[in-house]
Amino acid sequence: MIINNHFCMNIVDELNNEFSKQKSLYKVGQQPVAELEKYKQIAMGYAEMENAVSVLSDMHTNVSYVYYGRFSQVFGWNRENGTEEKIDSIWEEKILKQIHPDDLRDKYLQELRFFHFVRRQPKTKRTDFYLANKLRIKDAQGNYQFVLHRLFYVPSPIGNSLWLALCVYTPWLFGFSGKSRVVHSVTGEMMELGGQEDAQILSDREKQILRLIDKGLMSKEIASQLSISVHTVSRHRQEILSKFQVKSSIEACRVAKELGIL
Repeated sequence: MIINNHFCMNIVDELNNEFSKQKSLYKVGQQPVAELEKYKQIAMGYAEMENAVSVLSDMHTNVSYVYYGRFSQVFGWNRENGTEEKIDSIWEEKILKQIHPDDLRDKYLQELRFFHFVRRQPKTKRTDFYLANKLRIKDAQGNYQFVLHRLFYVPSPIGNSLWLALCVYTPWLFGFSGKSRVVHSVTGEMMELGGQEDAQILSDREKQILRLIDKGLMSKEIASQLSISVHTVSRHRQEILSKFQVKSSIEACRVAKELGIL
């Protein structure tokens, strides 16, 4: 379990840093208030119409808005139906701490994959996709219940970054197969992320360098073997850490192995 928790923290750090990188593109005073209010109303609509728990997270300001439908009572989150709770974080700890540790680990990994998948889509197509996960969440009696978790990303109207993340928690739909799928909401097509999509996170050169790092080679040795400068190796190393948003090459290798890149 310690290994799982450590891995989860690595992925959370990676996602946090991916989101943080986008903040520099967002100038103070440029927050589109009307757009934010529109999506807050959408999140509230999920809570009211589907009795869902919905969480709208602003990745630029590190603030979330949680809306509680009647489904929340199953898990002991006793809030008045349709009320809004504002939290100073993009991570809904009250919910996350009740998710089964194995499912939480997979949730973070799939969200990392989905984040990169959405960023590769044309800006006008990014809201056409959502991630659906099957999760076990502990109810008020301490028993795990199957829950359908859906994640949507909203691009910023300013620049090319992703701005909002909307998570919706509802009862499990038994017609949904598998544990995690990306759903095209226009066509209904479903796909699993992994394999080729994971491989696209790093360039061929970055993967080549990471494999040598994993073998224990230092930057000077890598530069000699690949006939490139040490400066070039260092630049690639920093780009790898940036894409995975981890603090060391050891963590980068660990995440790459979980993604099947190494």
